[in-house]
Amino acid sequence: MTDIVDELKWRGVIALSTDEDALRKALADGPVTFYCGFDPTAASLHVGHLVQVLTMRRLQQAGLRPLALVGGATGQIGDPRPTAERTLNDPQTVANWVTRLRAQIEPFLSFEGENAAVLVNNLDWTAGMSAIEFLRDIGKHFRVNKMLTKDSVARRLQSEEGISYTEFSYQLLQGMDYLELYRRYGCTLQQGGSDQWGNLTAGLDLIHKMEPHANVHALATPLMTKADGTKFGKTEGGAVWLDPEMTTPYAFYQFWLNADDRDVSTYMRILSFKSREELEELEKQTEERPQARAAQRALAEELTTLVHGADQTAAVIAASKALFGQGELTDLDERTLAAALSEVPHIQVTELGPVVDLFAEVGLVASKSAARRTVKEGGAYVNNVKVAGEDAVPAKEDLLHGRWLVLRRGKKNLAAVEVVGA
Repeated sequence: MTDIVDELKWRGVIALSTDEDALRKALADGPVTFYCGFDPTAASLHVGHLVQVLTMRRLQQAGLRPLALVGGATGQIGDPRPTAERTLNDPQTVANWVTRLRAQIEPFLSFEGENAAVLVNNLDWTAGMSAIEFLRDIGKHFRVNKMLTKDSVARRLQSEEGISYTEFSYQLLQGMDYLELYRRYGCTLQQGGSDQWGNLTAGLDLIHKMEPHANVHALATPLMTKADGTKFGKTEGGAVWLDPEMTTPYAFYQFWLNADDRDVSTYMRILSFKSREELEELEKQTEERPQARAAQRALAEELTTLVHGADQTAAVIAASKALFGQGELTDLDERTLAAALSEVPHIQVTELGPVVDLFAEVGLVASKSAARRTVKEGGAYVNNVKVAGEDAVPAKEDLLHGRWLVLRRGKKNLAAVEVVGA
């Protein structure tokens, strides 16, 4: 199992850790139970959470036993953000989100065998605890001067808004989680993002004070960033969610397909389960033929399959090909087609007009005269069929699923028209 440390280091998964030699010895001495926490502050996990979820999967495959904690208690408080106080959600909403997140995490882990995963909820050990018990049993072991040095707290203290006592106390709750999981499950390793390092070490300190002979560890993964300076996991439409109702499988696939060449190697090493040899070959292809986007395609297919399943991935790939004339648009189901077309420029009309009008209105060309030139030069397509004449008008029978037209200028410029209220 100690080989997993070398593997994680090669992949760039370890940003921070406590004593590496001690961790290697613990792994060599016997099965290690570890945990990673997820707060239900939204109805779905997003792609940023994949770093933690897939690292858990990797550690379990190496023989460690995972505890996946979805925080029904900490989710009601919220880890301090760098700039502003979180909006508190009501307990019923948080409870609903706990259920949803647990269902999203489950498929990535195995719940069978000697190192079967366990789902836990920190509300189980906090709900019955009184404020007096919390302050006497847990708060007594934290020093305010040290708490003030935590990055998230220090940043907020320097902001105009400051920080509430509620969010200031978050690290006590997370520290108590590690203590409880150590006592209940023999958990000796906590995994989290590097932005959580202060909370991770708070748990270590608490265990060392209350269980002096405990040998416990922490491991932090790096925060993923984009080379262009924008936040990883964000698009113009907002966060890229794992829930298919919040981010369609097509949009999810396109997010990875559109990854910057400067980023894709990092993404693949941290998130992909391909071998070193496979990854190095894909990195070589990206360097030699970046226009082929071989690494992006491989990563998009692997992660879409992991999150949404092989069938959805096949449907998404078929849609991607069909939109560019490499497959039959009529073979696509309505939901997949609608999801794909929502990602390209599109307009809604109540009735069909001439093709040149539609091309100009949706913005594929600058004007109707430009649209006529495109038709005349043979570069205008409707549903992958070349437009024969400048006066062509699509028929109602041309509508895909009775509502869509796919317009294309040349090989790569796509748009869509949706007929509504007809």
